[in-house]
Amino acid sequence: MIDGPIKFCPRCGTRLNLQLHSGKLRPSCPNCGWVYFPDPKVAVAVLIKKEDMVLLVQRRYDPQVGHWTLPSGFVDAGEDPVETAKRECLEETGLLIQEIRLLDVIFGQEHPRGASILILYRAEIQSGELKAGDDANKAVFFKTHNLPPLAFTSTQRILDLYY
Repeated sequence: MIDGPIKFCPRCGTRLNLQLHSGKLRPSCPNCGWVYFPDPKVAVAVLIKKEDMVLLVQRRYDPQVGHWTLPSGFVDAGEDPVETAKRECLEETGLLIQEIRLLDVIFGQEHPRGASILILYRAEIQSGELKAGDDANKAVFFKTHNLPPLAFTSTQRILDLYY
């Protein structure tokens, strides 16, 4: 998704104007007819349980630096979301996961740079050593009755629904 308003046609360079297309005002090229349809940002989150505990990672960067969430991250263009779940878990926790199952697809954007579609998976640990990395400061299993400050309302909703 392009950050900020798109102003010029990527095909011919003409300044775009707003025109009604497919029921919405959209940036459109008056010269060649190109219409801008923004793509949604898609992310995955992984719910990993161990006995009566859930795995959370502490955010290294804003938004909500220092708060906790499930291992998660953006799906790259052309990337299978299941592969994203594996990659993000390994990067943020040092753990390889298996038995990955779709739990939910959640719509809603909690901050301007966030995803508007969140794909939630449940997974089991295959191997590895729990060690925070990438954009996570810490990776810790918490009892659900003793959670740290959570970064997003979606994290709390997920735990309420699936734990």
